[in-house]
Amino acid sequence: MASRLDLAASRRGFLGLAAGGAALAASGGAVRAERVRTAARIAILGAGAGGTAMANRLANRLDGATITIIDGRQQHWYQPGFTLIAAGLKSARYAISRTDDWLPEGVTWIPEHAAGLDPETRRITTTGGQVVNYDYLIVATGLSLDWDAIEGFSLDQVGQNGVSAHYAGPEYAELSWRELDRFTDRGGVGLFGRPETEMKCAGAPLKITFLAEDIARRKGNRERVQIVYNAQNQALFGLPIVHHKVRQLFDERGIEKRYAHVLKGIDAQRKVATYATPDGEVRTDYDFINVIPPQRAPQVIREAGLSWGDRWLDQGWIEVDRETLRHLRYPEIFGVGDILGVPKGKTAASAKWHQPVVEDHLVAEIQGREGTATFNGYTSCPMITRIGRAMLIEFDYDDNLTPSFPGIIAPLEELWISWLMKEIALKPTYNAMLRGLA
Repeated sequence: MASRLDLAASRRGFLGLAAGGAALAASGGAVRAERVRTAARIAILGAGAGGTAMANRLANRLDGATITIIDGRQQHWYQPGFTLIAAGLKSARYAISRTDDWLPEGVTWIPEHAAGLDPETRRITTTGGQVVNYDYLIVATGLSLDWDAIEGFSLDQVGQNGVSAHYAGPEYAELSWRELDRFTDRGGVGLFGRPETEMKCAGAPLKITFLAEDIARRKGNRERVQIVYNAQNQALFGLPIVHHKVRQLFDERGIEKRYAHVLKGIDAQRKVATYATPDGEVRTDYDFINVIPPQRAPQVIREAGLSWGDRWLDQGWIEVDRETLRHLRYPEIFGVGDILGVPKGKTAASAKWHQPVVEDHLVAEIQGREGTATFNGYTSCPMITRIGRAMLIEFDYDDNLTPSFPGIIAPLEELWISWLMKEIALKPTYNAMLRGLA
């Protein structure tokens, strides 16, 4: 297969493009609106991509505000890099930085998790017993990975006996690569798929499936490898046009597909996976399995009563207006990122477009006027289909394709330039977003 060194020369030829993309992203924040004087107390729950970017944007925009960000994680993870790590293209270090490296001066970081949230009294209690009162709250907690929902699975199995779980974090993604490397050397049956719940980056399970097939082919072992993708419903992707394209590529590359198969458990010793199907449980022997669990709102958010009462009942996404991202029952609360109860947008690219909307409406509220910005459901998925090729799929709430580079990057074509957007240009753009500049 192609190693990091094999691709290095080609990368160097396109570094100018990557740098240009990062500069373009940063230029979006080069002209700042006039600073607004306020004594508002603003709390941000979560120091991931959305929360960190909002802390920077508000620190730049507001003069005199008390901004407190609450998150117990000492590390910041560049989650779009996990698939690259799990395919052996990057090391775990690629996705790890320090949380406080990205936080601006003047913002107070409480390195503890939220233990309780009372939206009626506008009060947050941390695991260490600190109390934070707020006038405005931005919920940017991300989501929780419900590993316990997969019977027989535990994270200490990752990197052994063919078990992969690259969603769990950078180190687990690196352990997952070791198993994928062994599997594509030895051959056998590889199982992939996604959970039944909403999830972050719904294209990621397809990406790692495509990469596994490509790696086996590059090693000359494709005939020894059986790859099976288990879709949670009757589609491989939520957009019909993308579903049909992925199905075509799967057929061309001999990737088997099973519809309405939801992973319920594994027997790691016997290497047997159990799937729920409309016709009952199905058990499948495997040599390699990539486990992606159900995903839900963190418990503290669900217990606070911020979730929808009639939608996503088992998942707990917060009840916001899908255009303004403002809570429908608590107007002083806004949401950014994966936690949002909206039909689309659990990607870093979506979080990038959540931020100016929330900033606009929060600042307008402080100034006593109406905000005007809206979020149209923009979601971006650089769908890797092999090493060096990807499709840059962008769409909105209405499933319209919304290409950022019409006439240059065709969204449903496997292109080298789309791969570069993922492998080289995306991280500088992401970093600019964290600084509040994208």
